[in-house]
Amino acid sequence: MGSEASFGATFRLAREMRRRCCRLAHFHDAHGAAVGGRAASWAKVPLRIIHRRVDFPIKKNAASKRKYTKDVDAIIAISEGVKKVLVEGGIPDTRIEVITSGIDFSPFEEVGSRDFLRREFSFGPDEYLTGIVAALEDHKGHTFLFRAAKILKKRAPGVRLVVVGSGSLEMELHSQVRDLGVEDIVYFLGFRDDVPRILASLDLFVLSSHLEGLGSSLLDAMASRLPVVATRTGGIPEIVIEGQTGLLVPPKEPEALAEAIIKLYRDRDLAARLAGQGYEFVHKGFSAAAMAEKVLALYRRLAAEKGIKLDD
Repeated sequence: MGSEASFGATFRLAREMRRRCCRLAHFHDAHGAAVGGRAASWAKVPLRIIHRRVDFPIKKNAASKRKYTKDVDAIIAISEGVKKVLVEGGIPDTRIEVITSGIDFSPFEEVGSRDFLRREFSFGPDEYLTGIVAALEDHKGHTFLFRAAKILKKRAPGVRLVVVGSGSLEMELHSQVRDLGVEDIVYFLGFRDDVPRILASLDLFVLSSHLEGLGSSLLDAMASRLPVVATRTGGIPEIVIEGQTGLLVPPKEPEALAEAIIKLYRDRDLAARLAGQGYEFVHKGFSAAAMAEKVLALYRRLAAEKGIKLDD
């Protein structure tokens, strides 16, 4: 589907739904909800669910509100923060189910070496590797992190910043790093498919977003036994509990971000305690299996309320 107005895709999808006697449709992004919602309506699919992962405000127009309300049985929000944005956008809270994201822990447990990056880039034993894994897009707040890097260069010269991800702001952010004079401590790795191995090589993880539905990269970092510094926005405070599973700072404040990183750089005992508590926290409440079971339970409850049989 090229866009939300892709009627060709809608027709083909509706035809396939009818052919397969589809009883439930679950949409995972805005385009999916628009195109899939129309297709489900044409195919008379009785159960329809939308998943909402971002905390961007819903557009204040009839089409957007209709997409999230017309013939929708439930909206899954991945955090209380996302639910809050939906309610503020006019979605009835009775229609919203909060089911937090979960991850598969096995890739992080299977990593053998924890010095991969040090070998690849010849980092010295005294260099403190702080990393971010995020798309290079505005809402991830890299620009504020790089301003923080300028402070770190002066006050904590051992810190190195590893940036994993690609996106539309790549050229702009590279230019900013040069203009700030921190190109010698910032390392752009681009898109990588070996994130567990990279995380295992870090000393600290940072997320500088000013909009964030939950922050699944934080779950990955905690599963890798890393201390984390993140911004107090969206669903992040539901994962990063201040002083327990990490440190929180206000979004868009480079000075606060730098101070938190420096605090953990200097206090390795605190960093180790936060890392251990974060690891235990995600293992207790954020497994992929637990998330899947909650989604299945929602399917079954909605089906029962409508008298629809899902399991053959």
